[in-house]
Amino acid sequence: MPAVAIPPSNSSTSPHKEAIRKLHDELAPERNRWLRKAAFFHSEDLLYLKFLIPAGSRILELGCGTGHLLAALKPSHGVGVDISSGMIEQARQTYPDLTFIQGDIEDPTFINSLSGPFDVILIMDTLGVLGDCQQTFANLHQLCGRETRLIVVYFSHLWKPILKLAELVRLRKPQPPQNVFSPQAVHDLVALADFEAVKAELRMLSPLWLLGIGRFLNRFVAPVPGLRSLCLRHYTVCRSLVNKDDGIRSATVVVPARNERGNIEQAVLRIPQFCDDIEIIFVEGHSRDGTWEEIQRVMSAYPQHNIKAMRQPGKGKADAVFAAFDVAQGDVLMILDADLTMPPEQLPKFWEAIRSGKGEYINGSRLIYQMEDEAMQFLNLIANKLFSIIFTWLLSQRFTDTLCGTKVLRRSDYEKLKAGRAYFGDFDPFGDFDIIFGASKLGLKVVEIPIRYANRTYGETQISRFRHGVLLLRMVAFAFFRIKAL
Repeated sequence: MPAVAIPPSNSSTSPHKEAIRKLHDELAPERNRWLRKAAFFHSEDLLYLKFLIPAGSRILELGCGTGHLLAALKPSHGVGVDISSGMIEQARQTYPDLTFIQGDIEDPTFINSLSGPFDVILIMDTLGVLGDCQQTFANLHQLCGRETRLIVVYFSHLWKPILKLAELVRLRKPQPPQNVFSPQAVHDLVALADFEAVKAELRMLSPLWLLGIGRFLNRFVAPVPGLRSLCLRHYTVCRSLVNKDDGIRSATVVVPARNERGNIEQAVLRIPQFCDDIEIIFVEGHSRDGTWEEIQRVMSAYPQHNIKAMRQPGKGKADAVFAAFDVAQGDVLMILDADLTMPPEQLPKFWEAIRSGKGEYINGSRLIYQMEDEAMQFLNLIANKLFSIIFTWLLSQRFTDTLCGTKVLRRSDYEKLKAGRAYFGDFDPFGDFDIIFGASKLGLKVVEIPIRYANRTYGETQISRFRHGVLLLRMVAFAFFRIKAL
């Protein structure tokens, strides 16, 4: 999109803001030299931002400088805003295919002039010079849709003395007087402005290359619990609570079934009518006990239900679930294991959590309520608790049970997850982690719903404790390199 000129906002002429504008105008001709001087630091920033922001997104960057970061993120539609006319002029000359506008991001009239919604609103190292951060956040809702993620990036307050020293020795460009924020202060400010922090990440122990030592520290040492609190950079991903509802009306319940003949009819009878339009898709997985024939019988016996059946094209639960997701018609996609150890009567809770906007990815948890005797073997219970701790750390979002089969998300979010699946590859025969990792990368709000895990009444478990346990350990290592050790 060609650059367009919008008259600069004159809503604020405070001495502080004029000093910032003047300083940035003076620094604009030297901006590229400072970028080259801190090339390693900026490359580390960009590495994680590319993880958070898919190429081809609609991006608004507030405080864009000369536009180097916005261009590097490869937006389908990119808009950069800066208070400095010098910075904006440099950006327009360098990146004529993007839109750069001079304006005051604290001026609601100026914000009203921008055309949204955007997929991502990025506020990068700009909080420190704002006069009213809470109101600035609040003004952004009109540029947000339900799927918009607000990403706020700022320096750790613990590094303030080091950063000031870097300015004095000319390793860092001169900065105006800065507000200093702790992570809790930022979370409180976004909450007061009706945004919700979905997840927060700390990265970068070394802003310097140090002959490769900096890269090693940032990749393998910075994620270590305890040490990560010393990191230089904070990344907070937020969503708008004003725009959390997008009018979902229907649901598809996917029931993968392999050798589950005795549970098919009960699955239909026990699914409550939690919304007006419920589609049930049975995905039969090459059974030997007549499951396919039983599905056909149940479909004929209960024509009042919208029941569909398909045979999965390949093997494994992931193949079955994703084959059904690809043909599902509901606004919301739900997985219900055919063993019915997650009682179908609990599905209305999952529906209400996602319909109300309390969550965008709803995960069942079997490890909170007391479960029935023999519902889960002791070693399985210990392994599940261990994996929940590991994945909470890996994903920077709380999980108490990563292996519960019941998972719920919008079909529109699944389509985005599917489009980005190549990042993680075809590694998960269950589908649980494929969905969890994808939801985390998209920055979806995760909500867990405790369920009372029941005994299986028909058939045998499809899980091999030791073979699948080894596979899960491989997934932990894989996730570390694809999510944490970037």
